[in-house]
Amino acid sequence: METRELQYFVAVAEELHFGRAAQRLGMAQPPLSRAIQRLERRLGATLFERSSRGVALTPAGEVLLREGRAALAAVSAAERRTRRAAGADGEAGLVLVTKAGASVELLAKLLDAYAAEPGAVPVHLLLCGTGEQEGILRDGRADVALLHLPFDSTAGLDTEVLQDEGQVAVLPAGHPLSSREQVELSEVEALTDAPLRFPAPAGSADDLGVHGSTELFQLVGLGRASAVLPESVRLQLGSEHAVVPVVDAPRVTTVIAWPPHSTSLPLAALVRTATRL
Repeated sequence: METRELQYFVAVAEELHFGRAAQRLGMAQPPLSRAIQRLERRLGATLFERSSRGVALTPAGEVLLREGRAALAAVSAAERRTRRAAGADGEAGLVLVTKAGASVELLAKLLDAYAAEPGAVPVHLLLCGTGEQEGILRDGRADVALLHLPFDSTAGLDTEVLQDEGQVAVLPAGHPLSSREQVELSEVEALTDAPLRFPAPAGSADDLGVHGSTELFQLVGLGRASAVLPESVRLQLGSEHAVVPVVDAPRVTTVIAWPPHSTSLPLAALVRTATRL
């Protein structure tokens, strides 16, 4: 199969309408229909059920949609990484993605230590929102990432463990729970005086809509929120915050992750530096 054929198929599979898919692709509908028919003949499989009620994916089509999306993402990632390695976008070096405000001390030590290594290349730091770093690494916008288990998935990636830590409740200074030596997760989740919680409990309407740690910490300091975060967050807090260990919260493991097929020597040097630290 050609990349172009996969793009055609994915567009039709996502739109479930040949006319809308053709418009999305910027082409006429008849050539698109013929291309899909040729693909079906070559694969020996019917990909779409066509009827007067519309278009639906067959089981074979569902498989190709899943695999096709992954293949197109891999092609796009390969292009981005190749261009970056060649400096074609004016950004030679490595791109490291991490959640804004996460693992700050560890990240600072890593960047300083790697910069002192012979042959080190520039490391461009890409800060993102909660849960975004995994996708950015997988689609090729970054060469390497700091991920946090159990929140991020490392399936299909190579990783090295860098740090393991407990979690703490971040509360407004003077909060009734702030004098405690430790609290349980259920106690934080039951708070009514800090009406919003981060992360929001599953199925709740407590989504804070924050875009970074600065906004979150301001909400907590104003008494509008509470948060359960890795213990290393202490370094970023001010006098308007209180921190109490949460004894039954899952531990957070920070890993450095990269694509398993990478043969980049600068990336290997960065990983070695990280594991040494």
